[in-house]
Amino acid sequence: MKALEILYFNSFREVVKAVHSTLDINEVLKMLVKKITKVMKVKGCAIRLLDINKRTLELVSFYGLSERYIGKGSVDADRCMAEAMKGKTVCISNVRKDPRVQYQEEAIEEGIYGIVSVPLTIKKRVIGVLRLYTKKSRIFSKADISFIEALAEIGAIAIENARMHESIKKDYENMMSDIYGFFGYRRSI
Repeated sequence: MKALEILYFNSFREVVKAVHSTLDINEVLKMLVKKITKVMKVKGCAIRLLDINKRTLELVSFYGLSERYIGKGSVDADRCMAEAMKGKTVCISNVRKDPRVQYQEEAIEEGIYGIVSVPLTIKKRVIGVLRLYTKKSRIFSKADISFIEALAEIGAIAIENARMHESIKKDYENMMSDIYGFFGYRRSI
């Protein structure tokens, strides 16, 4: 096995272990964006989830990017992420020349040259995107893209598991409140 393949395999295993070890989605996503940034040797990485009502992608985790850049605002899902929101990985090789980049000036000021957007998909439904940011021109190999897509799939599963856990927990708490209320007990959950 080549050194890069070993690195990808070990990194993938670490992410899978993290997903299996906790339902704390913030912990998993922080580890994911940090791991991707370091393994892929890119400037930074971010995960944005779709707000269905607003049709925006809201930031949930990032690494390697400044607070100033991250605070620029939400991303319009239909404008710069239309292809990724349809389930396709998008590689922007030069943010200065690509009209799909919503915050072009801010990206240039941040020192971003390229962006790779990978859809986070659950059962053929895109729930957000994982984005990599490069400092210079870079062509990602097929193996690089496959690795990033695999980590995005694991990230999507972790997000869905955490959402289901929270929903079940909330349902349980509501049910217990109803039961205690029915029998006249006061209980804070």
